[in-house]
Amino acid sequence: MESYITLNEVHFYAFHGVLPQERNVGGDFVVSLRLGYDISRAMQSDNVSDTLNYAEVYELVKREMAIPSQLLEHVAGRIIRALETAYPAVTSIDLTLTKVNPPMGADCRGAGVEVHVGE
Repeated sequence: MESYITLNEVHFYAFHGVLPQERNVGGDFVVSLRLGYDISRAMQSDNVSDTLNYAEVYELVKREMAIPSQLLEHVAGRIIRALETAYPAVTSIDLTLTKVNPPMGADCRGAGVEVHVGE
């Protein structure tokens, strides 16, 4: 059985960007995660210690989002490395990181990166 823990469209205000203004003023970002994780024990036990606590995953992502970077690729890499270190039982990671309304002169909902690691 394949199973996943997800965080869908979590909003952050952060200071990522190549332009100095982006790092000074900040902007809105959205993170979505899908983590491959065996939840079969929790399905039987109803005990949070038998699963991946999504509140703890959120706190990890929040810490990484608070560290300014020029590139979203760099932020995504940090989040993935932190997840792999903190949760070695995770079998796959799907991460989407979007900068809402990026300063590029286009009318769009956002621009960003998408990374898949694992199975």
